[in-house]
Amino acid sequence: MMNYIWAGIMLVSIVCAMATGRVNEVSTAMLSGAGDAVTLVIALTGAMCLWSGLMRIADQSGLTGKLAKSFSPILRILFPNLPSDGETAKAISMNVSANLLGMGNAATPFGIAAMKELARSAGDPETATDEMITFVVINTASIQLIPTTVAMLRSAAGSATPFDLMPAIWITSVSALIVGILMTRILGGFSNVNVRLSQRRRTG
Repeated sequence: MMNYIWAGIMLVSIVCAMATGRVNEVSTAMLSGAGDAVTLVIALTGAMCLWSGLMRIADQSGLTGKLAKSFSPILRILFPNLPSDGETAKAISMNVSANLLGMGNAATPFGIAAMKELARSAGDPETATDEMITFVVINTASIQLIPTTVAMLRSAAGSATPFDLMPAIWITSVSALIVGILMTRILGGFSNVNVRLSQRRRTG
């Protein structure tokens, strides 16, 4: 779907450029934009490799297990049916830790691993459980104590103080997380009530 959207945007831009006589400007912008994109990717790659490597070291050194234990009280509240094997809690803990550091890309592998573990423990693999939905919400509306990726983007764009937006990110991320969790509880409660009513109707 995104391929069609981007293709449509480029097609509309070319048509508008031809209609307004600005083909040269659009061609120059396309070439310079492609070069800027490569430069930005290279600038971000170093930081991504650094944090991904640190996460791998933390996993192999046993730090992930300690993080899982430290997050255990909170995870038990958010995920009451969390499997007791420890692997799921460890993956969720590492995902949350990476998100706290603002490294969304570094958190992705741990998020995928946690979702696979949650799907494996689910009774019906075709249906998302309350734990899976809650995890998606937490992963999407995550608290970022250090917005590393945003700061790197601002620094690459020439910002002299790339971390000055931290208070705003703290407020918005905490608010989004609270609202997201509340909505999962409210909508999940409605869904469970509807399921019980349907079961009663079948048995009745």
